Amino acid sequence: MKSIFLLSFLLLILPFSSQTPNPNLKPPLHQAELINFGFPVGLLPASVKKYTLNQTSGHFAVDLGGTCKITLPPDNYLAAYSKRITGKIENGKIAELDGIRVRALFKWWSITGIRSSGDNLVFEVGMVTAKYPAKNFDESPFCEGRHSSS
Repeated sequence: MKSIFLLSFLLLILPFSSQTPNPNLKPPLHQAELINFGFPVGLLPASVKKYTLNQTSGHFAVDLGGTCKITLPPDNYLAAYSKRITGKIENGKIAELDGIRVRALFKWWSITGIRSSGDNLVFEVGMVTAKYPAKNFDESPFCEGRHSSS
């Protein structure tokens, strides 16, 4: 009898406790802008505090409130984000990028640009490029912790 009551109670409250996405809830401004320019939202960590964009020039600044490190898919490269990330965005291209570095071959390399190319993203590190599936960046990652700038 108690188990039937408990099951009935759970079935009664479960629909009220489940979180259903609100279709009227808009994504944060920086995510909406990334989508508008043809990029996935996961290029930036979830810790964005402030975002500014000059609509005329395309220059932007993203403030994270602190540095953070994230392991990037699919090859598990460690990426370091500065407190402030700047660059210039236009449809399918981010240039003049400053504030994101990746560790590869035992060295830190600055990502200087990102291009959207079909279902892929092309990351520019100076004259060298690396292509990864855009679907790997569908969600904003969480920082692995706060670290001092290095």
